[in-house]
This record gives sequence, structure tokens and C-alpha cells, in this order.
Amino acid sequence: REKRTFHLGGAHVKEFKELTASKPIKRAPIPDTLIVPLGRHDAKILVKPGQEVKTGQLIADLPPKGLGAKVHSPVTGKVMMVKKVISVIGTWVNAVVIKRTSEEDVWADGILQEPQEPPDDPKALLEMIKDAGIVGMGGAGFPTHIKLSPPVKVDTLIINGAECEPFLTADHRLMVERADGIVKGIQVIQKILGVKNVYVGIEDNKPDAIEAMGKATEGTDIKVVPLETKYPQGSEKHLIYAITGRMVPSGKLPFHVGVVVQNVATAYAIYEATYFRKPLIERVVTITGTAVNEPSNLLVRIGTPVKFLLEHCKWEPEGVSKVVAGGPMMGRAMIDLEAPVGKACNGFIANLDPDWVVSRTIGPCINCARCVNHCPMGLAPTWLARHIKAGIIEGMENVLDCIECGTCVYVCPANRPLLQFIRVGKMKLWEKMRKK
Repeated sequence: REKRTFHLGGAHVKEFKELTASKPIKRAPIPDTLIVPLGRHDAKILVKPGQEVKTGQLIADLPPKGLGAKVHSPVTGKVMMVKKVISVIGTWVNAVVIKRTSEEDVWADGILQEPQEPPDDPKALLEMIKDAGIVGMGGAGFPTHIKLSPPVKVDTLIINGAECEPFLTADHRLMVERADGIVKGIQVIQKILGVKNVYVGIEDNKPDAIEAMGKATEGTDIKVVPLETKYPQGSEKHLIYAITGRMVPSGKLPFHVGVVVQNVATAYAIYEATYFRKPLIERVVTITGTAVNEPSNLLVRIGTPVKFLLEHCKWEPEGVSKVVAGGPMMGRAMIDLEAPVGKACNGFIANLDPDWVVSRTIGPCINCARCVNHCPMGLAPTWLARHIKAGIIEGMENVLDCIECGTCVYVCPANRPLLQFIRVGKMKLWEKMRKK
């Protein structure tokens, strides 16, 4: 089949996926105490210290303002406290601390152990997704019930199976092992949106995933599209262009060109929510890196401390300067390894390779324009970083088009922290716009 790709910039990066690409998903052990993050927006907490909770029980409702998702208990246990904790990306969030009181799950009422056909009504399906607390599981964490309610009519659904970040293979293994569930979840989304054009984009470095999804979609109108392995193929805007040829304009969202994009893990969570009435209380996470003796793809309960998973995979902390949450291109160095796994966490990397996660000597810009040539958004990262460093943000609104893919940093021979400067500029611009 023809391999598709985007037309501007990008890079062929070292992959390191062989560490876990062939590792089947295994269920991770559950710690005695879980720290369940409530998301970036303050959810309405429904439990109190000392209260007993069942697995899958609602513990936090939608926030009164802002964007958010419902949160459920990942275990059967007792609520110990509600406190502020540092998230895997270094921000402060509220969390409910739950101590397990039962080795076996005592499931909340309404959760099924055997699949049951979901209703045909799109509104009922959307309500089930909302009640399950599902968010975008590719890293963004945007509430799925909102994304599936676009303000304009769309005609195309794209399922993102690119997983273009190096090291990460959680989505890869999910497609290989649970393709049928993913397809059923896709069909639920298709029914909600009322679209006929449905595509699954998968990079061609995952031939087994392409084969598994191809078999699972036989007899449906879902098309599996092989993509060239090129970073950042999994970016929404670039995936849309590669598959449909449509370009999302600056400052616009996919629905403005008639498209909704969902991650494969989100599609599988929708399958579980609609066929089993199961809320989002666990997800597949890749634990990998050259400092991990048993790199793995693990099915992890939300709220599990990252350090617990690293120890389970027999990591060697000596010589590791950073543990990265997410992929090495767009991920963040962790501040606290006791930070809990959240709904949008897809992997953690503990590496000894200095080319990826150890700070390198930063040199002066040599005006080589590699960052310009490789930027998939057509920006001039070195020019933007230079102005932001000087405190100049007037007239810099195009910095908001940056998707923070990190390609500019990867190709820079002077090792300049271009992305970090751009992130600062974006934060300052957003703050200025909020004040206005």
C-alpha cells in the first residue's frame, strides 16, 4: 500500500522501540496506596477521609468551571486524604489518596464482567463516555465527551495509531493484542459523530499492528492507512494532512476542516466504557530505557507512583540524571518520582544514553537554519527563541502555532534549548491574552 506522510519538515529520529515492541502487555502489580490525580481543573470531590470506596466508584465529579473529566477509584479501599501533589509533568494537582483494603476488586454497581451491546442512541453513548471519565490518552488529556461534541458538522474520523515518539510502544501493543476492542470503540465514535470516512493511521515501523488492525477492520468501512515513519507523524495537524490532504489553518482546530482525531487507546477505553460500563481506571504504559533491566508494556492502575513501576521493572537509578514522562521529544523531565500515573500518561523513560536525556553543552547559534528546514509547522525556531529570550513577545503570536514537537532541538548542532524558550513565550502570550 502507498505510504503517506506530511509535506513540510520533520525528521527521522532514532527509535529505540525494539526495547519493548515485542513485549506483550502484562498487568502491573497494584501498590498498597494509590494517589489518584484529579486533573488540571479542580474536580468536585465526592469522598471524605475514612470513606470506603469500591473499584470504579465515582470519587470526583466534573468541575463547576473549565474543562475536566470525572474521576473514579482505581481500587477497593479507604480514602486516606485529599492533598496537593506534583504531577508527572511538574504541576501541582489535587489528588485523592486511597489505601487498598482488599486484594480482590469489589466492583462498583453497574460495571459488567461480560460485554453487553451498547445502546444505538448517540446521545446515550456520549453520556456513557462522559460518565466513564475518558480523556485523550495520547498525551493531551482533553475530555473526550467534549471533543466528540464539535460545534460544527464533521465528515471524517481519524484514529491515531502513529505513536511516532521514540521508545514508546503502548499503543503499538494495544493494536496488536486488542484490535477487535479498538475497532468496536471506533464504531461507537463513528455512530456518535455520524461520519462515513474513518481512517486508522499507523506508521510503517509497526507492520504487525497494521496487519492486526487490517484483519479486525475487515467487513467494515474503516480504512487502515500505512504512514511513512517520520517524526512528528502523530501530530494531529500532520496526521490530517497525510491522510486527507486537508490543512488546518493557523489558530484553528481539526473540526474546522471537518475532522475529529482520537488516539487508539482512547478508542479502546470507549469500547470498555460502552460494552462493560467500565470507567477509565487503568491504562497501558511503557516503562523503558537503557537503565531499565526489564523494559515492559504494563496495564497500570491510575494513581500508581512512577517509582513503583520503575522498581517493578528492575531499573538501576545510578547514572540516570532524568526520568522522562512521555517520549524523549515532547516529554518532560520528572521532578518527583512518587508522582502518580495519570490518564494521559503513556510511558516513562529512564535512560543512560547521553544523546537523549543528559544535559549537553549549549553553544551559540551558528545560523545553520536546520531548525527552520526541519520545523513541521514552517516556523523559524531560532528567531522565535532569540526574541523570547530578549523578552520580546509583541508581534510573536505565530509562536502559538508551535506544536512543541522538539524537532528543532533534536536537529540543532549547537544543542540550543529552542523548545524551552518557545514554551516560555507561549505561556507569556497566553497570560497576556487572558488578561485582555
